[in-house]
Amino acid sequence: MTPLHPGMARIRIKDLRLRTYIGINDDEIRNKQDILINATIFYPACKAVGSNQIEDALNYRSITKAIIDQVESNRFALLERLTQHVLDCVMSFAQVAYAEVEVDKPHALRFAESVSITLAAQRDA
Repeated sequence: MTPLHPGMARIRIKDLRLRTYIGINDDEIRNKQDILINATIFYPACKAVGSNQIEDALNYRSITKAIIDQVESNRFALLERLTQHVLDCVMSFAQVAYAEVEVDKPHALRFAESVSITLAAQRDA
């Protein structure tokens, strides 16, 4: 399902590369690892489109800074928990109507480029 309709804007944060503690093995617990975050965010943009004023728009820089702070200052055993944590962070911004977050853990499996988890949330109408 895509909530894109007239007046709804889609923001994409692509390939946000961060380092955090993620995993259950001793080495993963001791050492930060790279992760890659992609987020798709929908919000009603009619007011921003009409006014051309930053205060009427969803500030994607503020969202990105909040994600960075949350990811880099916490430890996660499971990729699912990390992904939910990022999704909760995005949804904490009241203007967000729908968000989808994918978190990749590069080289988590032998012979695979990465493993990823995707979660989504929608605000009640």
